[in-house]
Amino acid sequence: MTKMVFMGTPDFSVPILEGLVEAGYEIVAVVTQPDRPVGRKKVIQAPPVKQAALRLGLPVLQPEKISGSPEMQQLIDLQPDVIVTAAFGQFLPEKLLQAPQFGAINVHASLLPKYRGGAPVHYAIINGEKETGVTIMEMIKKMDAGGIYAQESLPITNQDDVGSMFTKLSLLGRKLLLATLPQILANDLKATPQDEALATFSPNITREQEQIDWQKSAQAIDCQIRGMHPWPVAYTTYQGQRWKIYRSQVVEETTQALPGTIIAKEKGKLWIACGEQTVLAIEELQPAGKSKQTIQAFLNGSGQQVQVEMRLGQDEA
Repeated sequence: MTKMVFMGTPDFSVPILEGLVEAGYEIVAVVTQPDRPVGRKKVIQAPPVKQAALRLGLPVLQPEKISGSPEMQQLIDLQPDVIVTAAFGQFLPEKLLQAPQFGAINVHASLLPKYRGGAPVHYAIINGEKETGVTIMEMIKKMDAGGIYAQESLPITNQDDVGSMFTKLSLLGRKLLLATLPQILANDLKATPQDEALATFSPNITREQEQIDWQKSAQAIDCQIRGMHPWPVAYTTYQGQRWKIYRSQVVEETTQALPGTIIAKEKGKLWIACGEQTVLAIEELQPAGKSKQTIQAFLNGSGQQVQVEMRLGQDEA
């Protein structure tokens, strides 16, 4: 039986781990990030992969940093045949990559060499891509630059956000990994080198990128909102108060109003002028100090003070 170390952290990784267990691979250790404080109350919470591993009766390691840690030597001493990673969140040192007979294999949520890095799904949606996908690749010391074993694409619809695409890509990644892994372990499949000239990158989203620029078109802003939902969440400001914007919709109307201007407020409708004379409807938001709410609930409550012809984002201009 193939001895395997699995490394992953978020919800994306869980179906992949479960699929490997169901397929009969011997998981000798699951490595994930340490428990972290979550939410407003900063409650310490185990990452989804740890929760899944404990449910499956698998041993768990949680090094703050894998490189040079006692846990790394522990993994090497286990003499795994292969390491499988899926959104682990740390770089693996060369010594660990070279320890297994079949090296380390990564399930990456993009069509490499496009969108290397930690936020490939976010950038694919933010940039208005029509499709993304999953790559099964060999891991080398350089980030997401190893050879490609297999890829499969998936369309991005106008209703998709990061959450929905993570779910779809996780299931696709599980299917593709389970189809590819036996060939890799039998030495029947060789990795194809990536074309470095086509490489693009998707670093973690910064706080500055979360703020909405109303000079952009409604389509571009809608992509930004979907590309940051359910995390880290795009935002704007109104009279010094921050609004987190969770959902929006492009309106098939045009306007001569300045970008950021509230042009309609009635019966569950809040329309905002955007660049290129386009219009965006806000459908779900969270005002500062309030809970997340539909636009109808907002307009029936604290949003009653919002006025047409006022502009969003001006207090930080």
